[in-house]
Amino acid sequence: MTIALGTGLLILLMLLGVPIGFALGLAAIGGLAMVVPTVVIWGQMSQVVHEVTANFVILTIPMFVLMAEFLSAGNIAEDMMIACNRLMRRIRGGLAMATVFAGTVLAAASGSSTASVASITRASFPTMERLGYAPSFALGSIAISGTLAIMIPPSVAFIVYGLMTEVSIGKLFMAGLVPGLLTATGYILTIWLKVRLNPDLAPAGDGPVKGEPEQKGQVWPMVMLVLVVLVCLYTGIATPTEVGAIGALGALVLSVGMRRMTGPRFVTAVGNALRTSALIVTIIFGATLFGFFVSYTQVTPKLLAWIAEAGLAPFTVLMMVVAIYLVLGMIMDQFAIIVLTAPVAYQLLTGLGYDGVWFGVIVVKAAEIGLVSPPMGLNVFIASSAAGVETRTAFRGVMPFVACELAILALLIAFPGLSLWLPGMM
Repeated sequence: MTIALGTGLLILLMLLGVPIGFALGLAAIGGLAMVVPTVVIWGQMSQVVHEVTANFVILTIPMFVLMAEFLSAGNIAEDMMIACNRLMRRIRGGLAMATVFAGTVLAAASGSSTASVASITRASFPTMERLGYAPSFALGSIAISGTLAIMIPPSVAFIVYGLMTEVSIGKLFMAGLVPGLLTATGYILTIWLKVRLNPDLAPAGDGPVKGEPEQKGQVWPMVMLVLVVLVCLYTGIATPTEVGAIGALGALVLSVGMRRMTGPRFVTAVGNALRTSALIVTIIFGATLFGFFVSYTQVTPKLLAWIAEAGLAPFTVLMMVVAIYLVLGMIMDQFAIIVLTAPVAYQLLTGLGYDGVWFGVIVVKAAEIGLVSPPMGLNVFIASSAAGVETRTAFRGVMPFVACELAILALLIAFPGLSLWLPGMM
């Protein structure tokens, strides 16, 4: 009953428009007040602030976000998109495929999905519009390409999951590589199938377009940065936290060296990084405190005992958990979902014999689907806003990709080796 009241208070606060981080914290305090003395609540609050801020792994989040902002401010991300466009535009639907290629490379250099989709939209949509691409098809391709940053390492979502469950972030990064590349391949196949079934969605291959950006579309800065990040990460030269700092410094040096980093752009990039990082850390504060409340209610042991008594098969429980994640992804912020549910879901699924690293990939994949699922679909809102197109048009174009995502999710559940092969090589 106590957990129901606490959860009900959380839902009420979210419905009232209270920011998710504060809603989690207030609901946790209200729930704890029903089960422990006030002095314990104050102690837990101070403990949460200390533990989260003293955890050096938390520095990984602002570093990767800052790297993404520097890449965007220096137009290095747009350069990558322009280069991919010029390579693929002679193929029907080639520019849509180019957004996937560019999204894959951007994801390997930055863990920020929002920065990735914003950069791709600015660099790609005007050209696609001039060539005659259907707006829904163009924005659907762009929005889905941005989600690759949440799966392909380095990924902020994996960092948050690792923080909440104490699973190795290095292993999570390794686990996300094959599913991320598989996802990118699925997007390209979906684009190919869509233009085959409906050629009106994209024009036949064409050459240069009037009004094309003046940037040359240089590839070497992004390739160099990606190589540095991946070599440092996968050879063990640096920890994920240090890799984030190296990447942010590299992005800044490249932007300054190419004379694209002005004072106002630098201030905007740092401000955006601070804003995003503060949002994520506030959510972690609130969710950690809410986690203490959940622990006091003993809901996890009770769930395990109920499952044992009900005779539910582990796979049935897994499907129920995945369904919950998919539904939550439609209405809640992805980071909030991970920090709020991951500790309980992790204990529940690992208690039933599932691997925690593999489950992390499933959780992040579900969050990835939520980034483009109505009505919340953050990536769709960012893409449509940057392009000046109605959001419902973008949602219409992204739905076939959601079907592709669900098929890939089914593959990852059916074949855990796709996620665990690389971590097993470590």
